[in-house]
Amino acid sequence: MTSQNQNELVLKAIAVLESFESGNPEAITAYVNPNQYIQHNQGLSDGRAAMLGALDHLKEIGTKVSIKRALVDGDYVVLHSVYEFFGPKIIIDIFRFEDGLIVEHWDNMQELVEKTPSNHTMIDGPVTIKDIDKTDANKEIVKSYVENILLGKNPGLIEAYFDGDNYIQHSPHMADGLSGLHTALQALKKKNIEFEYTHVHQVIGQGDFVLTVSEGLFDGQPTAFFDMFRVENGKIAEHWDVIEGILPTEKRKNSNSRF
Repeated sequence: MTSQNQNELVLKAIAVLESFESGNPEAITAYVNPNQYIQHNQGLSDGRAAMLGALDHLKEIGTKVSIKRALVDGDYVVLHSVYEFFGPKIIIDIFRFEDGLIVEHWDNMQELVEKTPSNHTMIDGPVTIKDIDKTDANKEIVKSYVENILLGKNPGLIEAYFDGDNYIQHSPHMADGLSGLHTALQALKKKNIEFEYTHVHQVIGQGDFVLTVSEGLFDGQPTAFFDMFRVENGKIAEHWDVIEGILPTEKRKNSNSRF
């Protein structure tokens, strides 16, 4: 896919999100497949009609969308944004395209935490994508990290993925550095809070940015973990995440998998 085609997909995805704020249906009508729109947010119904039907309500409640970074990998576009939606939220949206139209959507949403141990926000940091030629290698590094460390296949390798303690952390409850990660995990252990990744579903990357979509448990609740990493010189240099609990079956508005 050419960079021009990639840019077109990103612009279409951005236009769809911006329609949530404007209430204008044009982008959704133009860029979302009318016959196939698979919705993995289980609080929403399947199909383009459901998205169009929500526009008036979204505008009425004062929805605002500020997109901070975007990456594209084949037919997938990832948008990392701040929404004003019943208070400020951080959201990662994933759109899958076929023949230039959106046919599938996943997202994760988390309350914005203003004060973090690292003094970074949940959304700040670099937005320009670099090292396009290293996309595949960086995806492999991140996939290996998630499998070996977060899924626990080989936790002893953790230091190999980092440049010493140089690690910028945007997760709202962790300080910078590998030391900050260790401290946060120890704190969870002391509180007997179960924190477990069980499966990686997607690895989407462009250049130095890689997103993983995983499921697991947090404090005993089935949870979706969206982790975005920035890789620099073969090491994980920066991390953002959005964590959201998975709805129980009786509260779901569609029958699709969360992943």
